[in-house]
Amino acid sequence: MTYEDTLHYLYTSIPVFQHSGASAYKPGLDTSIALDNHLGNPHKSYKTIHVAGTNGKGSVSHLLAAILQQSGYKVGLYTSPHLVDFRERIRVNGSMITKEYVTGFVERYRSFFEPLHPSFFELTSTMAFDYFRSEKVDIAIIEVGLGGRLDSTNIITPVLSIITNISLDHTQFLGDTEEKIAAEKAGIIKKHVPVLLGEAKKESVLNVFASTAEANGAPFYFVQNMDLLNESHMLYDREGWYFDTKEYGVLLGELGGMAQGVNGQTVIGALKLLIKQGLKIPLNAIREGFGRVTELTGLMGRWQKLNENPTVYCDTGHNVGGWQHLSSYLNNQIMPKYKHLYMVVGMVNDKDIDGVLSMMPHDASYFFTQASVERAMPAGEFAAKAVAHGLSGIVCNTVKEAVQEALSRADKDDMIFIGGSTFVVADAIPLFQTSK
Repeated sequence: MTYEDTLHYLYTSIPVFQHSGASAYKPGLDTSIALDNHLGNPHKSYKTIHVAGTNGKGSVSHLLAAILQQSGYKVGLYTSPHLVDFRERIRVNGSMITKEYVTGFVERYRSFFEPLHPSFFELTSTMAFDYFRSEKVDIAIIEVGLGGRLDSTNIITPVLSIITNISLDHTQFLGDTEEKIAAEKAGIIKKHVPVLLGEAKKESVLNVFASTAEANGAPFYFVQNMDLLNESHMLYDREGWYFDTKEYGVLLGELGGMAQGVNGQTVIGALKLLIKQGLKIPLNAIREGFGRVTELTGLMGRWQKLNENPTVYCDTGHNVGGWQHLSSYLNNQIMPKYKHLYMVVGMVNDKDIDGVLSMMPHDASYFFTQASVERAMPAGEFAAKAVAHGLSGIVCNTVKEAVQEALSRADKDDMIFIGGSTFVVADAIPLFQTSK
């Protein structure tokens, strides 16, 4: 098969959660264990760091990868979903897995895995573990796909488990309270493996993780209690976040958006624990990683600037937790700086759509759209829900149409925001890449 044939096979022959949602969700580790055993347990060939959480997993994973590779380690990075290219999911020192490896992997193991009927994520996780072994990585950062306890990636025993935060998302699978969701994500905590919690807004959520760690004899750390920053704390401006740290001095992080303050602190906490375990992470590598994460790892979609005159930003925040940060930033930081704000937005139908719409700015012009995935809520239906929240605008059946409409109306002093769904961002980014 060609690479294109292989991708078509992966997308059409096995369930893909990115496209179809609940019908592709396959909880449990039996298939992942069977695949892993057949390949000779590739993940045992290198150290791993496991990253779970409702929001911020991708940013934390990419930041850690950038810092570790600048420290001289060969670093594997497994994240999801991809935005433009399937191969974004599996990287070594920032470079995507080769097309030849993807094709060869499917050809080599197809006769074994087809009778198992793996999900897309189960098979992709196994491919990542196998690729990292073939590339002889020193350490791999593994992002959880959904939840934790029953996630395909939870066959690993890492040197550090990180849980970024908890908010309501994927409630049909993980539970309808933050405490139930926390219990699922706490499932990545392994016996005697240090665990770091980035953020917990409720004492009851914090207690879920602390008690699970205690039951497993796992040293437990909460970022807020680690005394990582000086009194001047941290500052955000148009250049990014400034972290005044006790261990490393002032660090400038290039990632924008309000959520990156917490994500940055989580990474600073993780570095302290990794150094404690004996990893050599020099100060210059930390500064380089924070300052050049997008260049070093290929990270996209986190308050990413796509265009100037007019200014266009996109962000993959797609649930209530993500929009708590985005809403504050758009209303308090962005709208006062620009003459007018245009919003190109759409969502998938298994999210808390009313919860997110309630936080979108009122003094903006909207272009309601839908991404090119089955899970996308039809643009007209999404617009109707928006009207109930006092938002109005134009219905556009594709992201391309919505972007073109926004660009035609905005002038150089305006700003266009693109988001609401990871998949809206995924459809939008190539429009700006090809125009350059």
